[in-house]
Amino acid sequence: MFIDIAKITVCAGDGGNGAVSFRREKYVAAGGPDGGDGGKGGDVIFKVDTNLSTLADFRYKRKYSAQNGANGGAKKCAGKTGESITVYVPQGTVVREAESGRVLADLSTDEPVVIARGGRGGWGNQHFATPTRQIPRFAKRGNPGECFEVILELKLLADVGLLGFPNVGKSTLLSMVSEARPEIANYHFTTITPKLGVVRIGEGSSFVMADIPGLIEGASRGIGLGHAFLRHVERCRMLIHIVDVAGSEGRDPIEDFETINRELKSFSEELSEREQIVAGNKCDLATDEQIERFRKYCEDNGYEFFELTAAARQGVDELMKYTAQKLQSLPPIKRFEIQPAEKPDFTKTGNQEFTITVEDDVYIVEGRWLLKLLEVTDFEDSESAQYFQRVLNLSGIIDALREKGISEGDTVSIYDLEFEFTN
Repeated sequence: MFIDIAKITVCAGDGGNGAVSFRREKYVAAGGPDGGDGGKGGDVIFKVDTNLSTLADFRYKRKYSAQNGANGGAKKCAGKTGESITVYVPQGTVVREAESGRVLADLSTDEPVVIARGGRGGWGNQHFATPTRQIPRFAKRGNPGECFEVILELKLLADVGLLGFPNVGKSTLLSMVSEARPEIANYHFTTITPKLGVVRIGEGSSFVMADIPGLIEGASRGIGLGHAFLRHVERCRMLIHIVDVAGSEGRDPIEDFETINRELKSFSEELSEREQIVAGNKCDLATDEQIERFRKYCEDNGYEFFELTAAARQGVDELMKYTAQKLQSLPPIKRFEIQPAEKPDFTKTGNQEFTITVEDDVYIVEGRWLLKLLEVTDFEDSESAQYFQRVLNLSGIIDALREKGISEGDTVSIYDLEFEFTN
């Protein structure tokens, strides 16, 4: 079964905890703290596997988790970094964050992409020794790794897409011009999965053509088989629209042509404006009046028209040569740009849970959302620092610190940030 969309969960590893340890050696007085840092959590990495052609594997495994970092040890020994996990996907897979829909990666090349980053390891107690705190009996926990749902969409990488109603001859054309061998039969929906073929035009000139399963009216709203494959047309640099010019199934070729283009426009305004060539197929079954009527319609609407009898290879070479020539002036295959995350507004009260623990007069504040707040805060900028202070007030952290008995000059620790409390 061809699967071209899937939803999975990816979880990077948590960072290991820092260690609380003190140097204990013979002949060494007052050895001091020597707890090591925790190891970084493993990442979740996505990489293209050219041997894969569908997302079917993701029907059976829905969660991918990297290894946590190891805890730190004595003698300033850092914990081992957690092993990353590599998730292999077909070429052309677009990864989106399920919650926001933003594009995280377009796996169109061999370059691996980190989708979820492992958490940083926590600091051991060696980092917390000061002239007034010479025996720190606490360490930092590791930061949690990123964990969220993603949607995988396979969008085929093809220069040319073949469009048209079922049974108009798309598979026949692809089999005539490439090594692809799609199933061909005289009934609707013979093609139920997209097929790719390489078309070679002379030495050193070639392009990739995709046979998109037949569309019908209402495809963009989920009717018929074609709706699941409209996404594969998005990357195509140009389209060849094949029409049964003879109307051999009792349909009007002009109505067929307009119906398919309406579906393209309903699915994507950009897609409806893609370069399009029209091929009138089954000309051997059509009358001269039928061919001329459709030719005039195409020319009046600004489309290049080619007569075709794909089964007998009549007109095929001329169409392919024109297509190759046209591709030279068109932009490359579409790549989906990675979309940066929107800066969250932390001044809005919501799911801002946090915990406060007190160790040796150090007030340790933790909460997943605080990690994101630290990422977007520039403490060198006064406005950004004031925003950070305002969030601490609005979220209730300052009030909670006072309830815990914090005093002027006490240390507040929020992950990698430490500062003295002031009223």
